[in-house]
Amino acid sequence: MVNRFQAQDRFTDGAQYIGGRLRPGTSGHHHAVVDPATGEQVLAYELAGTADVDAAVAAAREAFPGWAGATPGERSDALHRFASVLAEQAEDFAQAESLQCGKPIKLTREFDVPGTVDNTAFFAGAARHLQGQSAGEYSGDHTSYVRREPIGVVGSIAPWNYPLQMAAWKILPAVAAGNTIVLKPAEITPLTSLMFARAAADAGIPDGVVNVVTGAGREAGEHLVGHPDVAMTSFTGSTAVGKRVAEIATSTVKRLHLELGGKAPFVVFDDADLEAAVHGAVAGSLINSGQDCTAATRAYVQRPLYDAFVAGVADLMATVRLGDPFDPSTDLGPLVSHTQRDRVAGFVDRARSYATVVTGGRAPGGDLEKGAYYLPTLIAGAAQDSEVVQSEIFGPVLVVLPFDSDDEGIALANDTPYGLAASAWSRDVYRAGRATREIKAGCLWVNDHIPIISEMPHGGYKASGFGKDMSAYSFEEYTQVKHVMYDNTAVIRKDWHRTVFGDRP
Repeated sequence: MVNRFQAQDRFTDGAQYIGGRLRPGTSGHHHAVVDPATGEQVLAYELAGTADVDAAVAAAREAFPGWAGATPGERSDALHRFASVLAEQAEDFAQAESLQCGKPIKLTREFDVPGTVDNTAFFAGAARHLQGQSAGEYSGDHTSYVRREPIGVVGSIAPWNYPLQMAAWKILPAVAAGNTIVLKPAEITPLTSLMFARAAADAGIPDGVVNVVTGAGREAGEHLVGHPDVAMTSFTGSTAVGKRVAEIATSTVKRLHLELGGKAPFVVFDDADLEAAVHGAVAGSLINSGQDCTAATRAYVQRPLYDAFVAGVADLMATVRLGDPFDPSTDLGPLVSHTQRDRVAGFVDRARSYATVVTGGRAPGGDLEKGAYYLPTLIAGAAQDSEVVQSEIFGPVLVVLPFDSDDEGIALANDTPYGLAASAWSRDVYRAGRATREIKAGCLWVNDHIPIISEMPHGGYKASGFGKDMSAYSFEEYTQVKHVMYDNTAVIRKDWHRTVFGDRP
């Protein structure tokens, strides 16, 4: 057992990080960070207002010329130091993330924090590889090459489900490419985003390069997206809010990157390893209490394996241990808030009229009743067009449906507006290969579900948004591509001039 992170002691100066220092907000509205495992307040602070956003953007704009003018090697060295600082502070980050989100400490220690350190180290190396197309004489008379240049001030909005990792996914590629950034984390989970910004300063990244404003979406968030000095907006969150972000960003002709909702299919063909699929489904649906846009939410199981799959998942879910997030033996913590828990319960309760709740489907009592806990839940017998199949629940709920032919299984997998992630389970390489080609999702796993790596991109199709996080592909989001063309002939009267004036000599 570990002592809970003392958030109030860490942020006595406020929950806004602007120009290299913490300061209070100026909105006049106060907010409390609540431990979802106990319902207890752990931090009270004043939210950011529009004046705080203006100050953060001004700090980022002032820092931009110096940071953009640093060499790739200098930015790389700073990010390597940043990775070292994060590694040294790993336990603090793990405790803070568990406290504000309710994540089991084993998840934050083994997934959230080491993944963030690795991502930082990756971008430290990637900062030296902002490459364009090789120089060449494509016209015959000119030498052309491509430059990649930073865009300017980036305004990013991150969600509450992975506050630390999402802060990293927004900040790292932006600053590695020479941009400066203002990040708005979710106001219910700001702790690790603020710590991340302070760690950047500890690593020697100049003041103003990384700024954090903690405020409400309608005030601070919309003002950041619409700010005339913000050159790019990156948003991760629900598709509904993403549409609003797009409206505001489009009105000011900004670069826009959206990573939105998901409803990931988990397609089990009849030749799959059943035990592996059962274990993968439970892990893939319950990670982070199901509050993951790539979580397995729709299991489509070919009919010969369907009954055994349902029974196996129900039995395995029953072994999952709910408890104190700071107990290393806890498997599943609470949802991020009681509001979110009640939202999930609403989906399940409405489904009882048209489907069967095989296991779970309620909040536990006893010692956990004060927290925002919800039991691992399996639903069967729902129709493809039902709410629990089509809508993002964002909780520890898996819906399972049967299918007959491979054609039907793939068609059902594609039958939602979303396209963020998916998995296919089969021992047949040709069957699995077909699934990877035909299922419309930005990430597709074969015989696994959930792992991510820094070197590979993350982003969606369809209503799941566009653009990529992580990997070298993210530089395409955070850089301007410039074509430079040199004349090699020194000829005064170019042949093409005659198309504008005069005749050919």
